[in-house]
Amino acid sequence: LLELELTESMLMGKVDQAEEMLRRLKGLGVTIALDDFGTGYSSFAYIQHFPIDTLKVDQTFVRAMLTGESAVAIVSAIIAVAHSLGMRVIAEGVEMESQRRQLVDLGCDELQGYLLGHPVPGADFVTV
Repeated sequence: LLELELTESMLMGKVDQAEEMLRRLKGLGVTIALDDFGTGYSSFAYIQHFPIDTLKVDQTFVRAMLTGESAVAIVSAIIAVAHSLGMRVIAEGVEMESQRRQLVDLGCDELQGYLLGHPVPGADFVTV
């Protein structure tokens, strides 16, 4: 399984060419993830236009969930929209157990962050 992570800025410009390239990659079995979702100006336009399999919720929203109900509502809405479009959702920047619990309760599919593990060099990955 190969998943290609892209940011919105990587897709800007030649939208038609990017869409065609992503469709060809999907035809080869590559899945497409949109990284840092929510930080750009047209995130929802991208998930409607491009063949995205996974949304990665930016860590700024995950951090803000600790102090604000609006961030919780935004993350909940992102998860609901993504799921209704058949996409998986990964939350980035999970550093506290309370964030983990809240994201699991909201139905987030996968989590990334220091709570779960720190980055390691490729040579050390096998031992993890």
